[in-house]
Amino acid sequence: MKFFKNKLAVTIIVLSVTFLGLIIYTSNNAQKGAASSGVATLTNPLQKVLHNINNKLKTTVDFFLNFSEVKEENKKLTKENIELKNKLIEYDKLKEENNRLREILNFAASKNNYTYIGSEIIGYSGESFSKGYIIDKGEKDGLAKDMAIISDKGLVGKITSVGTNWAMVEGLISENISVAVMVDSTRETTGILSGYKNYNGENLAVVTNLPINSAIKEGDVILTSGLGQIYPKEIRIGEVISVETDEVKVMKKAIVKPYVDFNKLEEIFVVVPKETRDIKYEN
Repeated sequence: MKFFKNKLAVTIIVLSVTFLGLIIYTSNNAQKGAASSGVATLTNPLQKVLHNINNKLKTTVDFFLNFSEVKEENKKLTKENIELKNKLIEYDKLKEENNRLREILNFAASKNNYTYIGSEIIGYSGESFSKGYIIDKGEKDGLAKDMAIISDKGLVGKITSVGTNWAMVEGLISENISVAVMVDSTRETTGILSGYKNYNGENLAVVTNLPINSAIKEGDVILTSGLGQIYPKEIRIGEVISVETDEVKVMKKAIVKPYVDFNKLEEIFVVVPKETRDIKYEN
């Protein structure tokens, strides 16, 4: 590259000297006789052409001489852009994590008679998340079967089996789960929630055992009722998206969309009661 630069520079100098000589020559002979005037007339257009060529050559050479610098600067800017994007992604990730932890802390402050153990999901207990999760905490961390699991969005489910350093969690979208719930707006506590999958295969939940005259409606918030002391009271579960009436059984049922997105679940927290020999949650 250095050789290329030197060669171009020498070419420019040689051409510039030649053009300058022509210009001086024609200028000194501009005042001569008719014959000389004819030569000058012919030479002046040539001077313009040579001058234009000289400028274009200089521009082209300047471009090649600066090309490596521009290329290097472009690489530097590209690297800086990637670093900024990575920092922005990291910032968003930390912000989301901070928001999740804040929600958990708010809940823990309102239910300070329990201990909360953070855990990470390390696998599925079946072929997909709908069958449950495997978490990285177990008996050595104080976990036991039937302990409730929550996230920043609300109720996740409960522990169904536990080992030394692992535990299996079944989510409330499972048909095997039964949760005593209440309607936040009416405080009705007769409902029982379990997993439900609609015609589109969407993982939802359904509340049954509601009286025919229940005032439950679309948009209502469903909470744990605390009945049976299986789950702590007033943990958010989801929102009612439709209500159906069963005239045969003379009762209503409500389809609920859980607040927890079980397909994107990351951190979870085990709610540990004071007495772990018989898992019950005081309300």
